[in-house]
Amino acid sequence: MQRVRSGVAARKKVALTAAAVAGVAGLSLGGVARAAEGVEAADAAVATAADQMGPLVSEVDVTAKRPTPENVKATAEPLNTPQTVTVVPRGVIEAQNLLGLRDILSIVPGITFGAGEGGGGYGDSINLRGYSANNDITYDGVRDSAQYSRSDSFNIEQLEVTNGANSVYSGAGSVGGTINITTKRPGNGDNTTVTGGLGTNSYYRATVDANRRVNDSVAVRLNAMAHRNDAAGRDVEKAERWGVAPSVTLGLDGPTQFTALYLRQEDENVPQYGVPFHNGRALPGVNPSNYYGYANLDTQEQTVDMLTGIIDHDFGNGLSVRNLTRWQKVTQYIVVNPPQGTWCLANGQKPVAWSQSTTGANLTGFAPCLATDPAPGFYQPSGPRGTLRDTENTLLHNQTDFTWEGAIGATQHTIVAGVAVFAEDFHLDAGNVLRTATGATVPLPPMNIAEPDNIWSGPVNFIQASAQDGERQNQAVYLFDNIQLGEKWSVNGGVRWEHNEGSNRTDTYATSGATLGQVTPGPTFRNDETLLSYRLGVVYKPIPNASLYVAYGNSQTPSQATVNGSGACTAASCTVDPEEGESFEIGGKWDIDGRVSLTAALFRNDRINYRVASGDPTVPEQQLDGSARVEGVALGVSGMITDRWAVFANYTYLDSEVLQGVSDLIAAQGQDFTKGDPIANVPDHSFSLFTQYNVTPDFQVGYGVTYQGEMYLTQHGAVTGSNPPVRTTIPLVKTDDYWVHRLAATWQFHRSAQLQVIVNNLLDEEYYIRGRNNGWSTPGDTRNAQATLTYRF
Repeated sequence: MQRVRSGVAARKKVALTAAAVAGVAGLSLGGVARAAEGVEAADAAVATAADQMGPLVSEVDVTAKRPTPENVKATAEPLNTPQTVTVVPRGVIEAQNLLGLRDILSIVPGITFGAGEGGGGYGDSINLRGYSANNDITYDGVRDSAQYSRSDSFNIEQLEVTNGANSVYSGAGSVGGTINITTKRPGNGDNTTVTGGLGTNSYYRATVDANRRVNDSVAVRLNAMAHRNDAAGRDVEKAERWGVAPSVTLGLDGPTQFTALYLRQEDENVPQYGVPFHNGRALPGVNPSNYYGYANLDTQEQTVDMLTGIIDHDFGNGLSVRNLTRWQKVTQYIVVNPPQGTWCLANGQKPVAWSQSTTGANLTGFAPCLATDPAPGFYQPSGPRGTLRDTENTLLHNQTDFTWEGAIGATQHTIVAGVAVFAEDFHLDAGNVLRTATGATVPLPPMNIAEPDNIWSGPVNFIQASAQDGERQNQAVYLFDNIQLGEKWSVNGGVRWEHNEGSNRTDTYATSGATLGQVTPGPTFRNDETLLSYRLGVVYKPIPNASLYVAYGNSQTPSQATVNGSGACTAASCTVDPEEGESFEIGGKWDIDGRVSLTAALFRNDRINYRVASGDPTVPEQQLDGSARVEGVALGVSGMITDRWAVFANYTYLDSEVLQGVSDLIAAQGQDFTKGDPIANVPDHSFSLFTQYNVTPDFQVGYGVTYQGEMYLTQHGAVTGSNPPVRTTIPLVKTDDYWVHRLAATWQFHRSAQLQVIVNNLLDEEYYIRGRNNGWSTPGDTRNAQATLTYRF
């Protein structure tokens, strides 16, 4: 087989491939990483090694890589950046067939996922280093605040996770970090990659990625995808979607470039709520494949439209400018029936929360079913059954960044100065479909626990209960600078000033009787804040290929942090000052012989003051008296261990604690019962490894494993019925830990074609993700496999 087409082309491919291996751990390979950006500067040693072993991880064609930086606000290469930055490039995504945002983030330790339900709707719910990152997701550096499922990677160039306080980067953020998705763009060369995949669980997938150089200054690119699959190990849940992403660049290789990009993706999925989860475990006797919603009603239909224009101009003498304008609309129509209600097991016992009272204790978690409960072996649905939410998020964003590299006196600078403005709008129609035409509720039939009848045969009528409208505007100016103080020292920092304002209103509808449909306007809540965010880091390089650093940053989160329902302010919060956080990190990075990179960091992320109820009936406003802390360790290794063997691995340890969970008033009364508890949904240990070995120049095998440690779902409260209140001493609810293994094999059977086979959850581990403390969790995928044929021309 002809693996490379000689000369410079071989070095280009080798450089990007090696950088892909290094990038996933957030590590710099020195010359190799620069080669991936500058192509011609490919490190000779790595090029020679890769020439001997063939394509590693994924044969990514560098001619399609866009010419602009991934993060315009990054003023230093990874080795000299005083933060933990994890980059998952396209090669790694393809090597493991990682399809959606959650799949990609699952290989980044320190990240967990919630049940995906909140005031903004159903979708991605992500915790990063202990804190929610739902408001910290960006596309090409532009915030993507809609709550929806980012389900496919067909148009993703790479994913970047920057840990630590992120307000300075994208504004009004949290203290955990930023998740940035970079999209594919046109580049040099004519090349097309077509894939077709088949797999277990009715898995079908086809993609195309075509780049064409029309002439010396114009290039076009088209990415498209069609996909469907059933959720592995589940009876009902499935996912279907298609997407198309055309783009064009004018002025390629010239001083002025204009790139226009468009993304359209449509999904039609069955929402995954899973099975009843009790005291951190699946309910005894429940088959994890069972579906306890209504298969003929439940749906998640979402559409994403994203139109982006980017202008880049190089003035020369180290000065350049970039302007990005984006319009985006995300719509989501969803009907859900979570598995909430009353359960009576076949043995006549029903699950109850661990409780403690003055009259006795029940620490088994089960009690005899009562006469008012369903019959043994049956489940009586209740709660948010039949909930319908129809949402629309729109965004208009404009951002201009000036970058200058040069000397000021005896110091070398890389300066980024910018201004950004955006406006967001949100609309939500909410109600219920399990109603008669007059709005009356319909009795919900009990379900057999072992074999639930998940087909709804009653009336279906949407009765609207509310309509919510929100808007948000933000204007920001910012400055970043990397100051090189000789060969060994540098200072890296940034500051951001922004004005954030927003409003929201919820109108209620009469849902029954003679006034059915009558609207009662709700009050309009407004929030207006000026925020100042900053970060500062110092880097010391004892040798040219290693660095030691210390860094500090802050975050400010206003009461109207997002436009949708989950982040909108209320009567109790709109007048409250912004929440604050701060992060500290010390660490080191070491690139060994341009082949292997190591990173280590110690960090502490504090929420200094978050909102809690006042505890005083005469004071309706929330108080900024809550505080929490997450301390931890992050370790990484990445690179080419030998000429045939590549590995990357990451480990994160998190130690979380509620410092104060109530107002000062309540704490002074000795009733801060959550003080000292771990923060919910924060795993103590997490680990990810993927390694690949070239058995021959044409055949590679890969192995991956992900470990998620135990994490708590609950916190302490008061003893039931105690007066005065007394802190419970019952055990906290926590989930089991789990290991998930993956096996991959790739055969390059022709210079233009390869076959990839991946087996996920190799040992068929039963595990649960996205747990919700009020009673349900999603089973992880059972063992499944996909075969993908790739052809490049």
